[in-house]
Amino acid sequence: MKKYCIFSFLMIITLLAIVGCDRDNNDPGYTYMPDMTYSRAYESYSENPNFKNGMTMRIPPDGTVPRGYTPLPYTKDSVDRVKAGIELKNPFDFTSENQARGEVLFKRFCIHCHGPKGDGMGHLYTSKLYPFPPRSLINTRVCELPDGQIFHTITYGFGIMGAHGSMILPEDRWKIVLYIRNVLQAQADSNLYPAKI
Repeated sequence: MKKYCIFSFLMIITLLAIVGCDRDNNDPGYTYMPDMTYSRAYESYSENPNFKNGMTMRIPPDGTVPRGYTPLPYTKDSVDRVKAGIELKNPFDFTSENQARGEVLFKRFCIHCHGPKGDGMGHLYTSKLYPFPPRSLINTRVCELPDGQIFHTITYGFGIMGAHGSMILPEDRWKIVLYIRNVLQAQADSNLYPAKI
C-alpha cells in the first residue's frame, strides 16, 4: 500500500509537471515571477507619456561630453581636414602590439571597402554590391597625406566614406593610421620598388 501511495504521488507530480510545462508560442505557460519577466520600465525606443515629446530615450543637453571623452576641435569640412593634418600628430609609435591592434581594426572596419591590400578593391566594390570605387590607401596622393588628415577622414568621413568616429575609439583610429602607413603603404612601396640584391 505504501508503494502504491508513493507511486501515485510521483505520477501526479509528473503529470502536473508535464501539463505545467506544456506551452506553445501563443501561450507561454505560467509566469512565477512576473516582475522579472515583464519589465515595468519603459523600453529605450518606446513611447513615454511622461515627456512632452513622448520619447523615452532622452537627448543629452547641448555641450555635454561623456566622461573620459575629449572632443576634437574640428568639423567635417575640407578646411578643418587640412588643419587637422597640420596640427594632429600620431601619439603612438609603430610597435608590434600597435601594428597587431591596427590590423585587427582595419580588418574589422576598413577591409570591406578598401580591400586587404588597401587598394580600394574591397568585397563591397568587387562583388558589385557598392557601385562607387573606394579610395586606394596606397596611391601616391594618400601616401603624401599627413597622419592627422587620415585621422580626420576616419573620424568624420570624406567624400563617399562615412564617419567612423562614433564606432572607433580615438587611440584605435591612430593605430589604424599606423597600420596603413607602416604595413599597407610600405608593402605597396616594396612592390613598386623592390630591393636590389
